[in-house]
Amino acid sequence: MTSKQRAYLKGLAMTMDPVVQIGKASISPEVAASVSEALEARELIKISVLQNCLEEPSQLAQVLGERCRAQVVQVIGRKIVLYRKSQKQKEQLWERKSSADKKR
Repeated sequence: MTSKQRAYLKGLAMTMDPVVQIGKASISPEVAASVSEALEARELIKISVLQNCLEEPSQLAQVLGERCRAQVVQVIGRKIVLYRKSQKQKEQLWERKSSADKKR
């Protein structure tokens, strides 16, 4: 992922609400499955790490990225943004933007 693509995804993530919350149990198989399902449906998701989670958000982001085969876009405070190309959708998020710009 290039820096321009990452910057575009960060911009999209700014207005998003967290889809998944990680709490005291940290990353369970159920949490990883729900993150994977959300990535398949949306491609770009924001995750909130609750205060009672003992692990660092950056460590959680790396583990989730590996388990879900996703790319970590950013980790800010207790928020994680992940991206994975959907198998169902034909174009990636930044390709949709560039094709929309060309139509103008």
